[in-house]
Amino acid sequence: MFEAFIIDAVRVAGGRRKGRLAGIHAVDLGALSLNAIVDRTSVDPAAVDDVIFGCVTQAGEQSQHVGRNCVLASKLPQSVPAVTIDRQCGSSQQAIHFAAQAVMSGSQDLVIAGGVESMTRVPMNSAVIGANPLSPHEQQRFKVESFSQFVGAEMIAKKWGFTREQLDQFALESQQRAAAAIASGAFADEVVKVTLNDAVHERDEGVRLDCSLAGLAKLEPISPGGVLTAGNSSQMCDGSSAVLIANERAVKAHGFKPLARIVNLTVTAGDPVIMLEEPLYATPKALARAGLRLSDIDLFEVNEAFASVPLAWLKHLGADPSKLNVNGGGIALGHPLGATGGKLMATLVHALRRRRLRYGLQTMCEGGGIANVTIIEAL
Repeated sequence: MFEAFIIDAVRVAGGRRKGRLAGIHAVDLGALSLNAIVDRTSVDPAAVDDVIFGCVTQAGEQSQHVGRNCVLASKLPQSVPAVTIDRQCGSSQQAIHFAAQAVMSGSQDLVIAGGVESMTRVPMNSAVIGANPLSPHEQQRFKVESFSQFVGAEMIAKKWGFTREQLDQFALESQQRAAAAIASGAFADEVVKVTLNDAVHERDEGVRLDCSLAGLAKLEPISPGGVLTAGNSSQMCDGSSAVLIANERAVKAHGFKPLARIVNLTVTAGDPVIMLEEPLYATPKALARAGLRLSDIDLFEVNEAFASVPLAWLKHLGADPSKLNVNGGGIALGHPLGATGGKLMATLVHALRRRRLRYGLQTMCEGGGIANVTIIEAL
């Protein structure tokens, strides 16, 4: 079996909902990251064996096989196939897993994984308007009418004993870390510059430089009596990401200098009602399979869908908070659903190399009570 290497990883800087990227068709938004991978790596576009693209709301501009449409809108030739996948918020992280598995098996040598989500042009949940995806059998089994990420996030906060003040404090730190990362140029190696009519978009639009605890405290809870607000939850966001993954055969043939090696790929599933808690239990399984301890990991990327999720992850594992989301997370930078897995991987790879560290671990909570974990080693 071959090993899987990350040759490069890029992302479009997050655009706020109805913000700077609102005028870009979702397919063209995805093509921006594909083009950046081709340009930055100088790979022969025709040598790419496959494109695996994640997208959650596959409706409207993101319907009818958005992954293939992104290829057809990009610099890649029409001979490059594509597939679109949905593992909810972990869609592009799962795309990375599938790509790595393909090159490790030797059935393919060079695969681009990534994802796209325009939450402005294709609103979240627009694919299920007028329908309930849960069958009567599911409703009876789990004693709910539907699964809700908002309910799950509140359940986690209550189960792990987090107050509104603790969630707001975490949100403030996310904003502060993201602002510091932008000021220091920490995202320079991962962000794709997007030329708009009147400017160049290369800075995450959602970061609030004036964020304060006092301001966060004024926000109304999402649910009456709850502790979650728009301020301590991830921002709706437009974005895309792409990661070029190769095995040793492709590395040698193309003269690549890999940025990282993929150490472990793990996916697990648990309670779909509390839904977002599974990263807590998937992480130890991934570490055990990799033969590593939590203390071996230098940086963690745990998606900030809601502040209660990474806080529960920290509390359950006893992890070092100074290693977590060091450049901020989805609360400040945005969470473009199907693109977020690749987005976090781009940040993790480049943060490890920038800080001259070795191991990184990324995990995501996902609809249906699923979690992906990816462990990488910077080279």
